[in-house]
Amino acid sequence: MKKTFKFYVIAWAICLVIFNVIAFVTPNEIAGISKFDGAFWAGYIFITLAFIGQLACAYIAFKSENLKKLFYNIPLISISYIGLAVMLVVGGIAMTTPGFPSWLGIILCLLVLGFSAVSVIKASASADIISKTDEKVDTKTAFIREMTVDAQNLINRANAPMLKEQCKKVYEALRYSDPISHDSLSDIEHMIKEEFDTLTDAIITDDLDATESSVKELKILISERNNKCKLLK
Repeated sequence: MKKTFKFYVIAWAICLVIFNVIAFVTPNEIAGISKFDGAFWAGYIFITLAFIGQLACAYIAFKSENLKKLFYNIPLISISYIGLAVMLVVGGIAMTTPGFPSWLGIILCLLVLGFSAVSVIKASASADIISKTDEKVDTKTAFIREMTVDAQNLINRANAPMLKEQCKKVYEALRYSDPISHDSLSDIEHMIKEEFDTLTDAIITDDLDATESSVKELKILISERNNKCKLLK
């Protein structure tokens, strides 16, 4: 993503250069009035600030650790881009309109900049909240996801067809379990983990009786966990 940002900076720099060229190569006087008045410089400064702010938002988005966080930060780029476009229009009017009041140009540009800044802050806060929520969900669903994968792998380790069938029962029980964990479930989840280790030993030694007994106990424990999950909702 850092490499992508480098290409983005190049495109950004080209746009900034084009803006400056257009701003300073156009005639110095419009309708007999010098364009380099207070309104011109107000528009120029605010547009330049909008360019810098847009680049800062892009940097925040592209420095994301993964694609998911980048996706959450895309509104930063789009909102700052819209703000820049609006600023180009408003600032451009102030820069090119003969006799345009400088105070009016400053106020209009300041309003656009302020609105864009508030929108960017809200988008950044929303992205941060969503990202933290996802992290919490990933943490809370880790136990069932890991156990389900372990159960699937255990099916492949079973040699006899009867052992595979028993392992599939555990896999299906885990697969359709409530994925969300809770601190109050730590004891029963620890018991499930211990019983699963016992099942693994039984599968490795091809002990059908021990496997059936362990599978029966696991199904009971998983069912109890699911019942507790319902009470916590």
